[in-house]
Amino acid sequence: MNVVITGASKGIGKAVAEKFASHGADLFLCSRHIEDTAAWQGQLMNKYNIAVSCMNTDMSVKDEVLAFSKKVLDAFDGIDVLVNNAGLFEPGSVHNEPEGTLERMIDVNLYSAYHLTRALLPLMMKHRKGHVFNLCSIASAAAYKNGGAYSISKFALYGFSKNLREELKTYNIKVTAVLPGAAYTDSWSGSGIDPKRIMEAKDVADMIWAASQLSPQACVEDILMRPQRGDL
Repeated sequence: MNVVITGASKGIGKAVAEKFASHGADLFLCSRHIEDTAAWQGQLMNKYNIAVSCMNTDMSVKDEVLAFSKKVLDAFDGIDVLVNNAGLFEPGSVHNEPEGTLERMIDVNLYSAYHLTRALLPLMMKHRKGHVFNLCSIASAAAYKNGGAYSISKFALYGFSKNLREELKTYNIKVTAVLPGAAYTDSWSGSGIDPKRIMEAKDVADMIWAASQLSPQACVEDILMRPQRGDL
């Protein structure tokens, strides 16, 4: 199994990489700080006897996204799973968030997935198989205070997922939108939030893995997850 994961150096992306690696998948990863994961990459390769490639990529820059896609296509003769996980959160309100916030959120949270998916789809369509997971957010389903541009960008990513799902049905390519609520990652460290109050990144990874293992004739379109006690 060949798996491509963006934003894979920490949090949910790292947890997803660990999950697929534990089941013998070969990985191609990217992040903005991939140098920080060199030791971890080696551990995955040694522990699970798999191939792991990585590339330092700023997914908000189209040229870097396309360069990453070229490396993936050079390395893999087929893609079984694509996880568009790269994302950025900046709180704020539409009326007073800094100029350029929406553009930055759209670049990272929408265009990254759009450009990479477009670049990799021809290979998946050729083989008539594959599964695309887009890491949306609970903010894709309902607006909330202080969501601002972030929520707008995640609504857009959810719309992209829905459109892609309709387009790819006849190619036997599955598309799943993942809408997690609060999960404990580096962004929550130092926040004072009890880790037991919110989900673990591994919870999201486990659900993505489970959805990827269904029969070819079944597709989980949405994975909606919240902490047991509800949103914060």
